Amino acid sequence: MFTFKAFRAVDEPEICDMFIEGHANVLKDYGVTKVTSSNNDWKFNPYVFVVTVHEDSTGKVVSGLRIHIAHEDFPLPMEGAIAPVDSKIFELVKGYRINGGTGEIGGLWNSRLISGYGIGAIFLSRTSLVIAEQLNVPSLFALCAEYTLKPTLQKGFEIEENIGNKGTFFYPKLDLVATLAVLKDVKNLPVALPVERDFILELRENLDCSRMENTLKGPVEITYQLKIKNPDWRKNA
Repeated sequence: MFTFKAFRAVDEPEICDMFIEGHANVLKDYGVTKVTSSNNDWKFNPYVFVVTVHEDSTGKVVSGLRIHIAHEDFPLPMEGAIAPVDSKIFELVKGYRINGGTGEIGGLWNSRLISGYGIGAIFLSRTSLVIAEQLNVPSLFALCAEYTLKPTLQKGFEIEENIGNKGTFFYPKLDLVATLAVLKDVKNLPVALPVERDFILELRENLDCSRMENTLKGPVEITYQLKIKNPDWRKNA
């Protein structure tokens, strides 16, 4: 019913355009017309990796997310978003970047056409940590909306309390609260819930497979295509 596909952004420009269109439509539904993380320059960034969800019957991209690898020439989207509130974000990211590399999971969106399954908040967010191992970064950040904070923490992230008001601030509008979270051990996920860790580690061993998953609307077949052709971003450094 759904296919999850992982790739480096610059390798799949047409799918990136489908991602951008779908994400823009979701943001409009929520009354957001412009946010830092929706800047579309990312599709030309060699340090960006993407997971898209395709509805098999139509081929349409109905959900997606990105992982941005931190690079001194390509700031993370959250750096631009958080800097007006707390400039310490630059030094924080730099510290993680020079200590083996880091990145940001962002741009997570879900079409209303498939709302209620948990495809984005549950299954897609898990795949971000499946592909993160291929990218060989020890840590990852996530800028969470209120509804994504709990599932993010369940995957082993912790609130970064040294930024903003103990990790929280208003973004992208004054009536929306965002929280900065950090995952300090991408490989082992030591503080993740066992059910989350087991799911992620199992998929890391089976990057290309089809499984019947128990979604919030019942069993759904999902095909995973999570092996990235060009994961070594350090070649671009």
